[in-house]
Amino acid sequence: MAYDAVYDKLKDECGVFGIWALGQSEEAANFTYLGLHALQHRGQEAAGIVSTDGTTLHAHREMGHVADIFNAEVLGRLKGGAAIGHVRYSTAGASHVRNAQPIAVQYAGGAVAVAHNGNLVNAEELRAELEQSGSIFQTTSDTEVVVHLMARARSAGSAPADPVDRLVAEARAALARVAGAYSILFLSQQAIVGARDPLGFRPLVIGKLKGSWVLASETTALDLIEAEYVREVEPGELVVLDGKGLRSEPLFPGQARPERQGRCVFEHIYFARPDSVLFGRSVYSVRHALGRELATSHPVPADLVIPVPDSGVPAAIGYAEESGIPFATGLVRSHYVGRTFIEPQQSIRHFGVKLKLNALKDVLRGKRVVVVDDSVVRGTTSRKIVKMIRDAGASEVHLRISSPPTAWPCYYGMDTPTRQELIASTHSVEEIAKYVTADSLGYLTLEGLYRAVGESRQGYCDACFSGDYLVQFPRQREPRGAGLRVVGA
Repeated sequence: MAYDAVYDKLKDECGVFGIWALGQSEEAANFTYLGLHALQHRGQEAAGIVSTDGTTLHAHREMGHVADIFNAEVLGRLKGGAAIGHVRYSTAGASHVRNAQPIAVQYAGGAVAVAHNGNLVNAEELRAELEQSGSIFQTTSDTEVVVHLMARARSAGSAPADPVDRLVAEARAALARVAGAYSILFLSQQAIVGARDPLGFRPLVIGKLKGSWVLASETTALDLIEAEYVREVEPGELVVLDGKGLRSEPLFPGQARPERQGRCVFEHIYFARPDSVLFGRSVYSVRHALGRELATSHPVPADLVIPVPDSGVPAAIGYAEESGIPFATGLVRSHYVGRTFIEPQQSIRHFGVKLKLNALKDVLRGKRVVVVDDSVVRGTTSRKIVKMIRDAGASEVHLRISSPPTAWPCYYGMDTPTRQELIASTHSVEEIAKYVTADSLGYLTLEGLYRAVGESRQGYCDACFSGDYLVQFPRQREPRGAGLRVVGA
């Protein structure tokens, strides 16, 4: 029987990368491969690259990890000096190669490829409308809805003669119909167009590599290819990369800028790599500050502070420094765990967690331990980790979480369980502590979270903690989980 080895973590959404070096380099696919490798943490289910030599789009997509998909032979077929790429975890659409991105199509407007990070909350309604009027879908991904909307925009009336202006107009028309979260890239033979939704849920940054321009989900992708970080794509901004360089314009000209932004605060807590700069802040420094805040709000007498690796490490260091309790490595993580594994016929209790983590008995024996993790989802993995630490000989186990309780599902590009499955939606902190068998449990408050982030809630979406959703859902259907609250943007 196959199991998900990380089933009690919130799943990363997706990552995108694009480079325009047409006329300057023929290695766009190689650079995109490296960029996707740096973004692998954002999606480990499937990956794809589409390149262009100025006349033809060349595509390759597969299930699996970047390094396993793109060998020298495959990259050699992805010719040209411009490319976009995508790593995927399915937040919308089934786990199947047909849903891998970038999606590449030929339509009346020409050839185009699309790579999308986020989630469109009205995709089902738009799909039904499009199918009713004759559209035929090849995937179950919400991204394909955007492609069909682009084709409809092209056939609806006159289009600009210039192919780049036409791509911009069609992308803009399509995105005007969708609602939700998107950091999205479009590739044609003439340009790359990138856009970020007006609330800016998902990150997108601009880099420069000599005379080439780069777009990526995180700065870590720029670091790997030695590109210079220029700035973020602003919420509600559209950028064009082509032979003329980079230009920027409003995604929806004349539309008032929202009073608040919807940047995903969970990117700071878990999703982004700690070596990235996200929303203007070092991810590592924010996580370190989360740990310090946690030590201030939830102190406890202890002998050691240990992290749940790897995402809990910066916060655990911050907790140790603020509390004065020594930091130690008490859990060792295997870095060679795939998405699934085969259980032996004689069942081993807690096998999935044991495959991923192992406790250091010599470090933990007889110690009062503070264990720092980034979140608790269902509580099942936390329970197994606490038991593992106790079995290694710890005399006390105090669980500290560097975020508020996760009590609401996300609909903006993060894959969460239903509200009923989130333990914090139905249990108090004391009840959760009892369930995971910890001697004590402490979460950050929302106020403590934003003190560590160094900004106010007005700049972020924290719906997974607060239930305050920033984008209205279609009236035709009720999202997963009762008690939905929508905050006007």
